[in-house]
Amino acid sequence: MPVAPRAPRRADTPESTRTKALQRLVVDLGRRDFEERYPERTLSPVVALICAYEEEANIGAVIAAVPRQACGLPVTTLVVVDGGEDDTAGVARKHDALTFVLPANLGHGMALRVGYRLCIEGGARYVVTLDADGQNDPSELESLLSPLVEDTADFVVASRRLGVDETTDRVRQAGVRFFAWLLNALTRADLTDTSNGYRALRTSLLVDVVDRLTQDQYQTAELLLTALGRGWRVAERPTVWHERVSGHSKKGTNLTFALRYAGVVLGTWWRERRGTTVVADSP
Repeated sequence: MPVAPRAPRRADTPESTRTKALQRLVVDLGRRDFEERYPERTLSPVVALICAYEEEANIGAVIAAVPRQACGLPVTTLVVVDGGEDDTAGVARKHDALTFVLPANLGHGMALRVGYRLCIEGGARYVVTLDADGQNDPSELESLLSPLVEDTADFVVASRRLGVDETTDRVRQAGVRFFAWLLNALTRADLTDTSNGYRALRTSLLVDVVDRLTQDQYQTAELLLTALGRGWRVAERPTVWHERVSGHSKKGTNLTFALRYAGVVLGTWWRERRGTTVVADSP
């Protein structure tokens, strides 16, 4: 894959150094517990990766709906519990999912990076990420996976605009269209839904990009822009986007989400365009 020239990176501040040290401690504690619980764990060629924060009421049904096979390959369900005060971890274990528990909340982006690295270490070939809140339909997993298995794409994004969006928040729907337009304008891609966390990834892509990922939240755009910037093939498949089964979104108000997400889009695009060296945590 093409690699952009590197520019000097900014030195960490004392505050960021402390934050990273605390994050590493939390991840190390979670890893110690995970390795004690699953000393002889094995991962299938396909991993359904679910990162969850206080989704006790929803995650059981999501795990139960994940297919045991897709495109003729066995599927392992891996749950990364991002802290919280409820029994998300207990429900995940009752449904026989491999369950990694972070003892404190670090953010969706960090939880995903933990999951990505577990998939890389475990020898998985493909990773499909989906939400724990019931908005994604696990039965569509094979549709997302098939372009990877057929070697026509390296990264497949589910698109609610190509499929059906059952939610009623018109502001969020307008935001989906706006951010797709913005990302396409910056990268010359032709995508319809660039803020969707339901996606299938080749593990070799994750090996290439995981150390460049730094966002603790709003990480969808960072992953997509980094993959596009490094020459990986991206495709879309239609999805049905359901209303959340219960609870509420952890992403904040529409305005908060829009401003922060725009910052991630522009910041990641500029970083990848300049080829800035990134030294990310390695949980």
